[in-house]
Amino acid sequence: MDDDSRSQPAPAGSDTAAPEGRTGAQGEAGAVAQARADLAAGREWRARERLVAHLAETYDPAALELLGEVQYAMRDLPAAGAAWFGTGRRGEDVDAAIDAWREQYSDHFPAMWLSLPAPVREHEGNKRVDALRRRAAAVPAPGAEAPLPVETEATGGFDAAVVVALVLAGLFVVCAVIGFVTVLMWLVP
Repeated sequence: MDDDSRSQPAPAGSDTAAPEGRTGAQGEAGAVAQARADLAAGREWRARERLVAHLAETYDPAALELLGEVQYAMRDLPAAGAAWFGTGRRGEDVDAAIDAWREQYSDHFPAMWLSLPAPVREHEGNKRVDALRRRAAAVPAPGAEAPLPVETEATGGFDAAVVVALVLAGLFVVCAVIGFVTVLMWLVP
């Protein structure tokens, strides 16, 4: 079996290998290499599992691109779109996968945000991911009600506190007058 007979789509727009200096730790390059070996052995499902586990712990653009390719080959377009959304990869296959991903979540931005691997959500600098972060944060949580408006103008009705204050003020005046009269009667025989 030669390399062309495998069920991997041709890369669109960029190579899946990370540029020099961007592979990071040996584990990152090892996970991608092991996933490629799984693909060569015809175990796409195993490559997918290995890449998903790797991406649960670290941000690795090469692994994201390869995960998108594996999921695309497995005909899981929404999952491929979620993986490729966090990369700089471009092409018709990427656009179709991202469209399928958006359609799966009906453009519900918080759900789309949560479908991205955690390291992709934590990594800043990708304009598309940053824009999705802002859109997801702008959507109110389900069940959250809008705050009630605060009244700033008087409605013209009676306020109970004002009525109570007026009654107490009147009672104070009456008691003061009675007290003054009583004291005056003691002083003047």
